[in-house]
Amino acid sequence: MRRFLLICSAVSFFFPIALSPLAAQGKPFPSVQAVPQPRDQVSFQYHGKELARLHFDASSRRPFVFPIVGPSGAVLTRMGHPHDPVGHSHHNSVWISHHDVNGVTLWGDRAKNAGKIVAQRVEKLEDGANEAAATLLNHWLSPDGKLLLIERRRVAVHPLEKGEWLLLMDVEFQAKDKVTFGKTPFGLVGVRMAKTIGIADGGGTIRNSEGQVNEKGDKGCFWKPAKWCDYSGPSGPKTVEGITLFDQPSNPNHPTVYHVREDGWMGTSLTFAAARELEPGKTLRLRYGLYVHAGMPSLTAIQAEWERFAKMSMPSFSAKKK
Repeated sequence: MRRFLLICSAVSFFFPIALSPLAAQGKPFPSVQAVPQPRDQVSFQYHGKELARLHFDASSRRPFVFPIVGPSGAVLTRMGHPHDPVGHSHHNSVWISHHDVNGVTLWGDRAKNAGKIVAQRVEKLEDGANEAAATLLNHWLSPDGKLLLIERRRVAVHPLEKGEWLLLMDVEFQAKDKVTFGKTPFGLVGVRMAKTIGIADGGGTIRNSEGQVNEKGDKGCFWKPAKWCDYSGPSGPKTVEGITLFDQPSNPNHPTVYHVREDGWMGTSLTFAAARELEPGKTLRLRYGLYVHAGMPSLTAIQAEWERFAKMSMPSFSAKKK
């Protein structure tokens, strides 16, 4: 019997067993996957390597994405301000929130009127050849637990060439009662860059679609409307990488004003110019993208990527209304 097993082992080594006809007829292996993880996390993986991770544990004050992995394998974002981690604990790598929703702040963590964005459930996970996604149902809550907003958020990873990729964030707000997004430069999307990519602590550069550079002055990017804003800088001793934050043309305030600073963060301002109201039963649909790239692409190259992003089809949330 032992000799028989040894012979079988040798045969299988030199003549591997072929897939059965049933296995060969299975679905194609997905290149991009949204893989559930412990503690309410989803890992977005391309050919088995993680590009980003979605965190939505109820103990957090909001869902966020960390890390954002660049083409070199370096992490391009961080958690918290490098010089004020307590006061800026809400700087959670890549996040969505707003400073004033019916007088409640979903932006900071320690204000007396600070609310929370609490994930209720994962509604859908998608794998595929070109994209993987996770859709969350979130409730925006006041400090006393009152429901302010119902939000559906689809976070997707879309690989590009040469290790670059897009993080797509589709958001739909639904109002149960009348909601006012107050006038503020803080919200809706925030991105906290890695310390070395920031200008104040590293060797970074800020540029936007209008040809403006860095933060300050008339030719700076601070509080200026643009189609996109890019933050690039050293991600290693010999590598430069960055993230471009894209605003979708269908967004109601396009081109959005960008709140971007030399201390290493940038964000889109949904209600910079004026407050925005959402009537009961109505919805507000928004889309943003993060272009995660190698080097410091030319303005022309980034513009071309933005134009491709602007033409991409958008998923529908219409089948999931509650």
